[in-house]
Amino acid sequence: KDHKSSCSCVSAGDENDTSWYTLFTPTEATSIVAATVMSHNTILRLSLDYPQREELASCARTLALQCAMKDPQNCALSALTLCEKDHIAFETAYQIVIDAASTGMTYSQLFTIARYMEHRGYPLRSFKLASLAMTHLNLAYNQDTHPAINDVLWACALSHSLGKNELAAIIPLVVKSVHCATVLSDILRRCTMTAPGLAGIPGRRNSGKLMSTDKAPLRQLLDATISAYINTTHSRLTHISPRHYGEFIEFLSKARETFLLAQDGHIQFAQFIDNLKQIYKGKKKLMMLVRERFG
Repeated sequence: KDHKSSCSCVSAGDENDTSWYTLFTPTEATSIVAATVMSHNTILRLSLDYPQREELASCARTLALQCAMKDPQNCALSALTLCEKDHIAFETAYQIVIDAASTGMTYSQLFTIARYMEHRGYPLRSFKLASLAMTHLNLAYNQDTHPAINDVLWACALSHSLGKNELAAIIPLVVKSVHCATVLSDILRRCTMTAPGLAGIPGRRNSGKLMSTDKAPLRQLLDATISAYINTTHSRLTHISPRHYGEFIEFLSKARETFLLAQDGHIQFAQFIDNLKQIYKGKKKLMMLVRERFG
C-alpha cells in the first residue's frame, strides 16, 4: 500500500465503507498500526518525502486519538506518546485522559500517565493526574505492602517539590484514600525533612522553611496518622497471637515516633498506652511487654 491508502483506514470510512475499527481493536490500532506507520523503517521503506511523511504522521495521530476516545484505559498513554510532536494532538490526547479520569480509568493507569507527564516535563499536569488517581484509591489499614504505595509516595514527593499549595491540595486526598498507618507516617516523615518547593518548577519562589506539623497542611496528616495507629492497634489486638507480640511492640514504637511529632504527643501517647492496659488487661503477657517498653 502507498501512504494514501494507509491513511484511508484512519478516516471515518473510504469509498468501500471500511473503517479501522472493523479491522482492528483500539489497542491493536495504536500499538501496532499507528506505531508502525510512524516508525522510521516505514518512512524508509516507502521512500516518502517530507510532506508525505507529515501526512502519514497526521493520519496516525488521528487514528491514535480515535482509539483513545474509544478505549482510554488501554490507548491513552500510547496516544500521548504518538502525539508528542504535535502540540494540538497532544493537548487533545491529554484532554481525553482528563475527561475519562473520573469514570473510565483506574488509579494505576492514571499514576502511569502522571509519571509519563512528569518525565515529559509537565509537572503541574502530572500533579493533576496524580491527584485524580488518588481519588480512585482506597488503601486499608492492613495493606502495608499494597502495590500502589510507591505511586502514593511519588505523588506526595511531586506535590512537595512543587510547593506548599500543591502539598496542601494533595494531603486531604491522601487522608481520605490511605488508612495504613505506616504509609501515612512515611509520607509525614518525608514532608517534614525538607521545605516544600525546593525542587519545583523554575522561577517558583519558596521560603525554604520547614513546615510545622502543628499547622496546616501537615496537621491534618499528623492527626490522620495518629488515628490510623490507634485504629490499627485495636484491630491487631482483636486476634493477636503470642508469636506476634514482639512485632506488635515494634509497631507501638513506630506509633510513638509519630505521636511525638504533635505538641502534646507525649501526653497523648501515655494516655493511649494506659487505655490499652485497661482494655486488654486480660492479655497479661502482652501488657507486661507493653509496660516494660513504654511504662
